[in-house]
Amino acid sequence: MTALTQIFTSSLGRKYIMGITGFGLVGFTIIHMLGNLQIFIGQDTLNAYAKLLKSSAEVLWAFRLALLAMVVLHLGAAISLVIDNRKARGQNYVKEKSLSSWASRTMIISGTIVLAFIVFHILHFTAGVIGVEYNAHVLPKDEQQRYDVYTMVIEGFSNPWISLFYIASVGLLSWHLSHGISSMFQSLGFRNARSAVFLDRASLGLALVIFAGMAVVPTAVLFKWIE
Repeated sequence: MTALTQIFTSSLGRKYIMGITGFGLVGFTIIHMLGNLQIFIGQDTLNAYAKLLKSSAEVLWAFRLALLAMVVLHLGAAISLVIDNRKARGQNYVKEKSLSSWASRTMIISGTIVLAFIVFHILHFTAGVIGVEYNAHVLPKDEQQRYDVYTMVIEGFSNPWISLFYIASVGLLSWHLSHGISSMFQSLGFRNARSAVFLDRASLGLALVIFAGMAVVPTAVLFKWIE
């Protein structure tokens, strides 16, 4: 119990928590993006993928709870480290801020906004609180008696305000990741002066890929590239 307590209370332990949960969340984001992109293959493919995801309620809820735990641990560790750093640095923190990137200085703000977007996204497509006229609770079925997730996505993103909010939010997510991915390696002790430039560029490149991959779906719906 003492070792477990030290992980959550020590600065090093919380950095490890941020790094490990960060990798898990980035992995989920990439998988989620690839799943969404199946909409371009067609209705049958996306509906089959959705059916596979929901084939076991126990596994699905275990995954959702694990994802929620990672979000809570990641955000909690980040906030506590920022508070500790500001207390320790005092006035020097103001001077050092000018030497860091804008993305790194706004990590807490962008992360909080991304969290709000995740909640909105769940309320929209999963819980059905937003857009109740066409959501997971009232979905019709396709010809193979699978829930028609393909049509749900198109109907959901047909609202320009929702699509624009989604695109702006994934932009903030990508902005967050452009610094966060490199920081994960630093938190785990794998980033040094030699690898810093490569990791920073790789982080930016992956963040741009994620933005393009996630923003293209609502964009395609708005421009009626898919119907």
